[in-house]
Amino acid sequence: MTSMNEAGKLRIDKWLWAARFYKTRRLAVDAIENGRVLLDGVCVKPAKTVAVGDQLVLHFGQTRVEIEVVALSDKRGPAPVAQQLYRESEESRTRRAEAAELRKLQPEVFSYRPTKRDRREIEKFRHGK
Repeated sequence: MTSMNEAGKLRIDKWLWAARFYKTRRLAVDAIENGRVLLDGVCVKPAKTVAVGDQLVLHFGQTRVEIEVVALSDKRGPAPVAQQLYRESEESRTRRAEAAELRKLQPEVFSYRPTKRDRREIEKFRHGK
């Protein structure tokens, strides 16, 4: 793609950022350090180099994404260009689609945020005023 180093390898944190899996390199580094990114089945450090053909497993909460690196880039571009840097396995794609369907079927979680008036009434009740 664009801007590849001489050896045909690139730091994994830079590649994950350029491929738009994480909004910042710091988020990519955090995910790698917390074991949510596996390179060929092994936990690695952010400076580990990634090459074309490497297999990555990314964990986003309950979601697991399995991809193969097909191109290297250290430049973050538009999403369509970033999607050309990797190929997601068919099994991973199917699993993600099924998980999305399940989330749609689950009831919506209701969260209540008290208004300013409600907060005042809660304070009155707590402090007996």
